[in-house]
Amino acid sequence: MDFVLAKIKRLQKNAIVKVLSDSKLYAEIVIDAAACVPYEPDHNLDEDSWFVIPGFSGQPFCIDFLKEPFDSKNHVELKKNQFDKITWLCSVQNDSFYFQKVTPSLLVSRKSITFGEVAELDDGQLRIVINATPDAIYLPKTDSLVFKSLATISSIFKGIGQLFKEATHEEVEKFLDEPFIELSNNFEAARVSTPNRKRIGLAMATLAALPSSQRAAMVSYIDDYCAGHLDFDKAKGVFDIGSDHQLKLLIYGIEQRFYTTLFGNERRLANSVQLM
Repeated sequence: MDFVLAKIKRLQKNAIVKVLSDSKLYAEIVIDAAACVPYEPDHNLDEDSWFVIPGFSGQPFCIDFLKEPFDSKNHVELKKNQFDKITWLCSVQNDSFYFQKVTPSLLVSRKSITFGEVAELDDGQLRIVINATPDAIYLPKTDSLVFKSLATISSIFKGIGQLFKEATHEEVEKFLDEPFIELSNNFEAARVSTPNRKRIGLAMATLAALPSSQRAAMVSYIDDYCAGHLDFDKAKGVFDIGSDHQLKLLIYGIEQRFYTTLFGNERRLANSVQLM
């Protein structure tokens, strides 16, 4: 049986209530595992791709009712005075859970004409607009959550924002203190942008996994692709970083985003990458 649930804001007990029975909000969406990408804040999804978080029920931001077999009897019915307090919907259908965030713009209350078997006047009852595609889908069979935008679902899964945690000020300072970086033009940790703070977290993990024997090759690779954009002092073995843009290029180099095409020998920057 299909059900539609809703989360009621500021309600501590019985906060997830039952809205509809024998109803579903979406046509079935078949998720191709090959089109799922482990979440990275710097990745731009293809239109047919989804981010995925495997082992979702073990994550601290997983909603409790997803951790147990679903039982509709655990959820009381939605009350009329709660209509405008819904923060998200969940359509339990096709053995999966389809989530949609409810924003004020999706709550509609205006007089309109509806067209069914006959035209009818609707005096403006409160309604929620259902999007064509859910914001997230939990797949119990694989214990995976798939989604398009982490920012959109952060209010549904509290704490999930830690997946795009920015590097702290201390972490940024530690990164800028790497032996192959020399700061100039009064550039410092306080001037590092939010996007670069997110990228630094990834770059630090990459550097930590890079054998020391490959550091020189990494520096040479960056110098090769960024000549004319980054000044490299070969005697000192350091890059001159005097702006946030130069820092971004350096980080892209650490992540090996620069490449040359096999046909045509074009030198390119990969805006986002996916492991194969």
